Amino acid sequence: MKESFALAEDGTRLYVRCRQGPSPVTALLCDGLVCDGFIYKYLWDDLAGSMSVAHWNYRGHGRSALPVDERAIKVTDHARDLDAVRRYVGDPPVILMGHSFGTQVALEAYRLRPEKVVAMVFICGSFGRVTHTFHGSDLLANVLPDLIAFVGRHPKLARGLWSRVPPRVALKVALMTGEIAADKIRVEDVEPYFRHVAHVDFKMFLGMLAAAGEHSAEDLLAEIKVPVLLIAGEKDSFTPHSISEAMAEAIPGGELFTIPNGTHVAALEHHLLVHERIQRFTEQHGLLGAP
Repeated sequence: MKESFALAEDGTRLYVRCRQGPSPVTALLCDGLVCDGFIYKYLWDDLAGSMSVAHWNYRGHGRSALPVDERAIKVTDHARDLDAVRRYVGDPPVILMGHSFGTQVALEAYRLRPEKVVAMVFICGSFGRVTHTFHGSDLLANVLPDLIAFVGRHPKLARGLWSRVPPRVALKVALMTGEIAADKIRVEDVEPYFRHVAHVDFKMFLGMLAAAGEHSAEDLLAEIKVPVLLIAGEKDSFTPHSISEAMAEAIPGGELFTIPNGTHVAALEHHLLVHERIQRFTEQHGLLGAP
């Protein structure tokens, strides 16, 4: 594995890790918001058995630097960062894979430069407007402006509260509320997420969430000209299953694979099932033989 840093247009350092596989076609993995790769724990190894793999951290996430331009946190900014990463790793043919928020980033990256994108795989993700559909309502969209205003008035207090929530407590809440399937998940698989969240700049996160909530790539869906696989969790409360169904209908030839009882972290809960479906998708479309 090779680890290094690409440079975004504004000079922000973006962490990138690459792994050469038997095919030059590269699965380029895009995270959810405030994530730094935990969701790809198993896919990172599994996919490398048949293709090359690359993963990166968003600006202000993981090992990437805070954005040089603090205003550059919109979905389109991340899409341009993704394009910079594509070029940095040699601009190979890619399968853009996005979990959650990574779906929006992958869609905008495809809009920006569809050349050499041979397919896309969306895992528990939406085309946009996510704060209006979270838990099946627009409650998050309604409270977010007040929360952002509060953080603006009391930045130190907000940062302190955000960083002092014990990861173990947050994990227990997620398990108790059913956001994560307690009988399907290994605690050590999701703990890294809760540890990482505590270190992400809270104000930046809220800005990114607000931007993601107002962004939409719905207009692009009917124009996609590459194979697309949508993997959805039946019990995903972050991205309701109905959104994946609608996207599959809107995308020409879109393929929907539903994981029974899967939640938003279905890629961890049912990682063998997810990998098998992706493998079948690549074989059926002859993707790994792409030039």
